[in-house]
Amino acid sequence: MEYKISELVALTDVPKSTILYYIKEGLLPEAKKLKSNVHRYSDEHIELIKYIKYMKQEMGSSNEQIKTALENKNQSFSSSFSMLAPLMQTLSAIPKDAKHFTKKEFIQYYDIDESLLEELLIDGILVPLNNNDFTEKEASILRLIENFNEVGVEYEIIKKYVNHARELSILEHEIQTKLCSVRSDENFSTLWKIMFGTLLNAKEYLFNRYTHKVLFKALKDEISKR
Repeated sequence: MEYKISELVALTDVPKSTILYYIKEGLLPEAKKLKSNVHRYSDEHIELIKYIKYMKQEMGSSNEQIKTALENKNQSFSSSFSMLAPLMQTLSAIPKDAKHFTKKEFIQYYDIDESLLEELLIDGILVPLNNNDFTEKEASILRLIENFNEVGVEYEIIKKYVNHARELSILEHEIQTKLCSVRSDENFSTLWKIMFGTLLNAKEYLFNRYTHKVLFKALKDEISKR
């Protein structure tokens, strides 16, 4: 279908000035020009505007990040890192201003037992983004393991937790693959909402709710035995 600018505004809830700005910045394609002052927009404009809104509001993506992703939108999710870049940044959970260390610097800065560090890396409990890039995130997991050791509880249970996390990551990749298989220009923004919503919303919701249920049941059972 073709739409007037007023219809596009109504359908997307985005002001005319913003839409024209997106076109100027290269985030949206130019409108179809019928006459010098008559322009028409397409369903693609609607889908792209929805995508841009989502990336800005939910992910805090910049115009440049979005533009790079849109330039590669006809590639599959898995073959285009630029498409995944905003999501990868979020999943890494590393603040932009985080301090980074080489392994040697990390050991010295946090006064770490090198043998324990190597054991945690082998067991997959520490998962730096690459072999020589450590941050406070890794340090926080090390402190957790040290706390386990301090109270005399071996971290075997954490290793089980890691195995579940690894299995979940494989399942999430399967979801991504299925989304890739049905991708089209028409459903582009919806697929990204599914991907981001699954990884950033549903995961937290389901994990925390099931943990709540298990702990709540344990509490009830404990009280009933008194």
